[in-house]
This record gives sequence, structure tokens and C-alpha cells, in this order.
Amino acid sequence: MSYRIIALDLDGTLLTPRKTILPESLEALKKAQQAGVKVAIVTGRHHVAIHPFYQALALDTPAICCNGTYLYDYHAKKVLQADPLPKEQALRVIEMLDEAGIHGLLYVDDAMLYQTETGHVTRTIDWGLSLPEHQRPVFNKVDSLAQAAKDAGSIWKFALSHPDTVALQHFAERVEKEMGLACEWSWHDQVDIAKAGNSKGKRLAQWVESEGYQMSDVLAFGDNYNDLSMLETVGLGVAMGNADEAIKARAGRVIGTNLEPGIAETIYREVL
Repeated sequence: MSYRIIALDLDGTLLTPRKTILPESLEALKKAQQAGVKVAIVTGRHHVAIHPFYQALALDTPAICCNGTYLYDYHAKKVLQADPLPKEQALRVIEMLDEAGIHGLLYVDDAMLYQTETGHVTRTIDWGLSLPEHQRPVFNKVDSLAQAAKDAGSIWKFALSHPDTVALQHFAERVEKEMGLACEWSWHDQVDIAKAGNSKGKRLAQWVESEGYQMSDVLAFGDNYNDLSMLETVGLGVAMGNADEAIKARAGRVIGTNLEPGIAETIYREVL
């Protein structure tokens, strides 16, 4: 058994387009855990938006959230490690968003906040309403993102979406150049902004080391640019068939799409 840890991105990877987990994946991951392999979620999501998947997998590991910004212990209900965005930088990003006419979600403490409802916001609200009440994410409308940022204890990230992806790209490049923040694409029309230095790969490496393992002991699955920092540094980084060609080219292996049982097949081949 060459890999002792399985690291999983959620959207576009473990999750189908309908935000469900394939039964084949559930079964393979259950068998891996029974064999003593640790399974960890490594996601761009806020911890309040992971409940149904964390519970379906019956995990006992902390989750790496918001592209590595923090490590969250679900059982203790507390943040274990974090590098949040400084408030003054968050407030400047909000000013720039207003100037550019781009809307963003603000991920803070134990909630996701929005000021203007966009398609991304509507989809998230609808998804939350489809869940049992105890699994629904905390997703609140605020009168002012700037005031919400001032009131927050910790600011994890911004999730920006815009129908004009070129305008979004230009905005991200401006934020990187002027402020030195980390801007990563987590979906085809979404850019995440977080404190510089944060990444899935960095936080995963810290946690793996704390567990007494090395990154060579890790099998990781991902589909987007925010996954590259872990796909390129683990023992085997696996890209989904629905990933961009640029992601596939930099992964150790490419499997089928998130509608096919490639994750399960890889686990049986490489772990069990």
C-alpha cells in the first residue's frame, strides 16, 4: 500500500455537476478508511458549505478550506491553523470591486456573505435550500460588504464571479500586481482572492507533516488551477477528465470525468 493519505478536491472532482458523490467513490473511500488510510477534503469552499459531503464520507480528519487559508476541525468546531486576509487589504479589494462593477462573496468566520445577488449567489442559495436544515450553509445578505469586513473576526477569502471572464481575468491580474494577493481560478467563471502564500498544497503539506507523513505518501485528486499546488507536490496527483488541458498536462495522471468512477478505480489500483 503505497499511499497513506487521500486528498480530495470537491467541486468538479469528487462531486458530480449535481453536487452529489458517486456511490463508487463513497464505497472505495470507505474501504480505504477501513484499511487505515486517512481521507481529507481539500477545497476552495468555506467549512459551512461542506457539511453534507463531510458527513457522507464519515470523516475524522480536519478539512483544508478556502484554498488552504485555514484548517478546520469539524468535531471540535474550531479553526486549527489559519492565515486570514488582513482587513485593510480586504477593504481595498472591496473598493476595487465597486470601481470595476464586479460582485463578490466574502467568506468570514462562520459565514459566506454577499451584497448583490448574482447567478452564483442564486445557485448557492438554491443548493442550500435543497439540503436538510442542519446541513445548510450559512449564507447571508448584508447591506455593506465593507462593514461586514470591518465587523468580521477573520476574513478567509473573496469568491468573485462575472459573466465576462476576460474582465475577471484583468481584475485578478490587477489585484495580484497592485496588492500582491493570491488569485486562483476555482471554477470556469470564478476567481478566489486570498492572502498571498496560501494554497492547497502548502496547507496540505503542513497537515501531512503533522500526521507523521510526507507528501510522497499522498494521493490527490483535483480539476482546477487552485488544485495544482497539491497535484504537483504529492506522490500522485490525479486530474479529472473534465479539467482544462493545462491542468491535465501538469498532473501525474488523468482519469475520467467527475461523472465516471475513475476516483474509485484509482483508489483500488493504488491504495487497496
